[in-house]
Amino acid sequence: MALIGNPEVAILDELTTGLDPQARRNTWALIKRVRARGVTILLVTHFMEEAERLADRIAVIDGGRVVALDTPAGLIAGVDASQRIRFRPSAPLDTHLLRALPEVTSVTTLGTQVVVTGMGNVLHAVTSLLARHQIVAADLRVEQASLDDAFVTLTGHALES
Repeated sequence: MALIGNPEVAILDELTTGLDPQARRNTWALIKRVRARGVTILLVTHFMEEAERLADRIAVIDGGRVVALDTPAGLIAGVDASQRIRFRPSAPLDTHLLRALPEVTSVTTLGTQVVVTGMGNVLHAVTSLLARHQIVAADLRVEQASLDDAFVTLTGHALES
């Protein structure tokens, strides 16, 4: 209803609550098309994935106060710019080699899995080192802070249902 009459600004409150994943994606596509026509959209949502996909700027509100205002990437970067790389090496790996990389801040082993935390271009540094030693990184996963992480850090608590 908010989009009838081609408004300049549309306020959409919890638009996708209760929708199944396909309906949510269809709604996101509609919002993107409306934005492309030049409509300013103020979207109120508790879904951080939705905010990250659709918003140019996000205001995090806690207890009625704006505690942060930035782009999704800016909010995330302000929380934690580190990356975690998880993998199972295909051959024995001297973790001291990883610790010696300037991009690496920590290395831990969890059973057969190696977890490397670092900054900057840590993924390239780690994979280059592994390639030089002819080690394949099986089950490779790269993890970065998310908008959920930023929300919890900024507000001090998880989202309430």
